[in-house]
Amino acid sequence: MHHAALIPWLDPATIIGTAGPWALLVVCFIVFAETGLLVGFLLPGDTLLVIAGLLSHPIAGSEHGVFGINVWFVALLIGLSAFVGGEVGYVIGHKGGPAVFERKESGLFSKKNVERTNAFFERFGGITVILARFVPIVRTFAPVAAGVGHMPWRKYTLYNLIGAILWGFGLTMFGYAIGFIPPVADFVESYIDLILLAAVGGTALVTLWHYLRERYKAKKEAEAGHDVVTDAAEAEALTLDPEVFDRAPDLDGDGKH
Repeated sequence: MHHAALIPWLDPATIIGTAGPWALLVVCFIVFAETGLLVGFLLPGDTLLVIAGLLSHPIAGSEHGVFGINVWFVALLIGLSAFVGGEVGYVIGHKGGPAVFERKESGLFSKKNVERTNAFFERFGGITVILARFVPIVRTFAPVAAGVGHMPWRKYTLYNLIGAILWGFGLTMFGYAIGFIPPVADFVESYIDLILLAAVGGTALVTLWHYLRERYKAKKEAEAGHDVVTDAAEAEALTLDPEVFDRAPDLDGDGKH
């Protein structure tokens, strides 16, 4: 195994011994935040899930990988986190109503992100809740938009469960399956420390980059004299019509459902 000389604390045995289930807890919280909190769109969930699956392969010091538990439990916990996050996002939107969108443009909120999510609902109807899981930004705002628009809870929860299984559980197991490819397995075994560094450092850097980019765009628009505050009337206009949730999907994009 090749260790990074400047970061000996990234030795897998050390991580397993000190982090254990805490490492999985961090992953689950990130997944929850990306699907349940409006600030979660900054987080790179897809990559994290695949890496979590890869890191669940047996390595020196643990037969169950970095997390120390069987990959089935890892995937189930991540899927559960995605489901709970989606439910929390829905409740926030349902209870808060359009007022949830009343805020100033910043690195943590953008009216355009809500409009992009609404466009998905307009095109695909209720199954957007499932499809959104695989679309960054949209997967963060879709639960809230569904709640604000009062999408029937039973239908939403069903779609949320399907999406959480396909995305949270599915991508994690996909990452684990990739580890069975000999070249990939050898790479993971040899460079586990560097993969961990990339996962932790990469997540932090991507999150920071997204935040700074959004903040810069909001600042430039404010300096240009644009309206950067979503008031009550604009927030109300962002509320989806309930009939959208019953609409059949427009799969070919021709405007016909």
